[in-house]
Amino acid sequence: MVKKIMRDPLFLAQKSEDATEDDKQVVTDLLDTLKANLDHCVGMAANMIGVKKNIIVVAAGPFQFAMINPVITGKSGAFQTEEGCLSLEGVRPCTRYKEIEVDYLDQNFKKKHGKYTGWTAQIIQHDECDIIGTS
Repeated sequence: MVKKIMRDPLFLAQKSEDATEDDKQVVTDLLDTLKANLDHCVGMAANMIGVKKNIIVVAAGPFQFAMINPVITGKSGAFQTEEGCLSLEGVRPCTRYKEIEVDYLDQNFKKKHGKYTGWTAQIIQHDECDIIGTS
């Protein structure tokens, strides 16, 4: 189900907690909400729909996928950029990495390890910061 976007900066700044299989509906809702906002959004974290869980969704080309309890385990190629957020007005400076490695659970709660570069890596880093309250 498409959910309303959370815009409360105090809520968004709070740390999220690990998701469990009981949170499968949150994953579905987050993917539905991302798909409804694809014209101006490329990734979302669960806190953006009012749920403090470590779940992000990413749009990479024609595909959208979920990462549950993601942990960035490697990174290289630091660069400075500015990013906006669907939940917050304006843009903010940030440091991102050109290449990252991530351990996570997929939508079926199966363990995964992925290597991401470029734009997809940047989206994951932005969303991962959202779930730890450091956007």
